[in-house]
Amino acid sequence: MTDAAANDMAEKPMLATLLHEGVYRIVMQRPERMNALSSEMMSALSAELTKAAENPDVRVVLLGAEGKVFCAGHDLKELTSARAEADGGKVTYERIMRQCSDLMQQIVRLPKPVIAVVTGVATAAGCQLVASCDLAIATDTATFCTPGVNIGLFCSTPMVALSRNVAPKQAMEMLLTGESIDASTAKDFGLINRIVPRDYLEQVVQKYAESIASKSAHTVKIGKEAFYRQLEMPLSEAYDFAAATMVGNMMARDAEEGINAFLQKRKPEWTDS
Repeated sequence: MTDAAANDMAEKPMLATLLHEGVYRIVMQRPERMNALSSEMMSALSAELTKAAENPDVRVVLLGAEGKVFCAGHDLKELTSARAEADGGKVTYERIMRQCSDLMQQIVRLPKPVIAVVTGVATAAGCQLVASCDLAIATDTATFCTPGVNIGLFCSTPMVALSRNVAPKQAMEMLLTGESIDASTAKDFGLINRIVPRDYLEQVVQKYAESIASKSAHTVKIGKEAFYRQLEMPLSEAYDFAAATMVGNMMARDAEEGINAFLQKRKPEWTDS
């Protein structure tokens, strides 16, 4: 990297953000480093997600990236440099893996839906990032892989998110071969929701975001939390939990307003309560 490029990086924020009509865009802008999940990048993403969670004006989050690589996963140079430490890097590796796991869980637990907007390659922890989001929209040229096995480092933490999105044999295919899959295969596997030509990406993403943003934020929060909690429960327990959730939801003002608006054939006026 030239000195000029290094200076540009120092001056350019790691993330670009924009809030417009309830839609909060977070864009990773380190294409020269393939938007790798360095410790610094993960801290920046976590901080922005915290802001999104706390801001009542944010109703949905879009997570995108500049460049041909959406996210290349962990910063291997950062990991390799830690080998020079007295313990061979163990403490650093533990910290980075914990930080990454916390970030992925933060996305799942965020009270606002998070949509991954994938315009390039998503590999290893970058694929994990896509799998951790609630929805994912990709261009027809996007690719996905968990290639750790190729360099002697099995993608064990990406496996957690991946195996909760796709069928076990399909997840194992990706994890054991390390081979890339195209957007069509990723959609068939259940890793992404939609494939869109690049020229129409913004239009489709905006439509999705606006549709979600138009809903009661209180209802969406209840629903997202309940969705992930019931997934890990036995069937009977899941139904008991879901029934209790619906009863609580029925007591909310927005449920009363929404049902009345439907019966009266008018647009609901949400109070997000």
